[in-house]
Amino acid sequence: MTILNDSLKNFIQYLEVEKNVSDYTITFYTQDILLFAHFLENEAIRDLSEVDQQTVRVFLTKLYDRKLSRKSVSRTLSCLRSFFSFLEIEQIIEQNPFIHIPLPKQDKHIPSFFYQEELSELFEVSDLATPLGQRDQAVLELIYATGIRVSECEGLTLQNIDFSVGIINVIGKGRKERILPFGQYAQDALQTYIKDGRLKLLSKSSTKTDFVFLNVRGNPITSRGIYYILNQMIKKTSLTVHMHPHKLRHTFATHLLNEGADLRSVQELLGHENLSSTQIYTHVTKDRLRNVYMNSHPRANRK
Repeated sequence: MTILNDSLKNFIQYLEVEKNVSDYTITFYTQDILLFAHFLENEAIRDLSEVDQQTVRVFLTKLYDRKLSRKSVSRTLSCLRSFFSFLEIEQIIEQNPFIHIPLPKQDKHIPSFFYQEELSELFEVSDLATPLGQRDQAVLELIYATGIRVSECEGLTLQNIDFSVGIINVIGKGRKERILPFGQYAQDALQTYIKDGRLKLLSKSSTKTDFVFLNVRGNPITSRGIYYILNQMIKKTSLTVHMHPHKLRHTFATHLLNEGADLRSVQELLGHENLSSTQIYTHVTKDRLRNVYMNSHPRANRK
């Protein structure tokens, strides 16, 4: 690790100041670089200039030996490629050894989503007479209404909500700001919670905060807390599906496309930098259209 200490600090500073990346990204970059540093120590490599493509290939083998997914390996290689590009710019090394190492091809996973009937049951489980029930309903309604990420939900403050026009202002990946509309169901759930349940939760803490969503002790809720909330909600239903916040985000995108929203608009709402990230949802809508056709067209199937 010693051979990377100063370089890692400088790189993190570069990411924070020049690239304005999120704390979440900083955490993963740091973990991946320290993993590589540990590998270099085991290989008795004391100077970054000694790292070549053969070194990288041995490291890649070690990653696969750990049974990591292609996605995890790809993320680690991408991180180290960026790190060594920085070292090259800073003239610490002469050439980036990762530049010609191809990233593993990703498995294409079709995102799972909730059907309308499943959502209807989910929206009925919260006890709206209690502060926690009001909070849980507001979390569920808001994520489905806007498609925001868990980290964006966690970081939402009262100042980020404009009820007069029905929009929220969120800071997404790379600290990029976007404005998202929300509908009447989310507005009603948020206002009920903020005017009643949130005040009761806030009274349990000696510290005041502007964060919207609070835990049982009146402190800002964490991403893990949001996961817990949604998992507890699913347990109260008859549904046997797996619940995670990203599934609500997938549902948001899928339902918009199913109802005729264009891909570019959905891309902007989701905060995707590349359209390719949004296009995965078209696989879901194509499957749906095919099922509609096969079940509806008179000559789609032999009787």
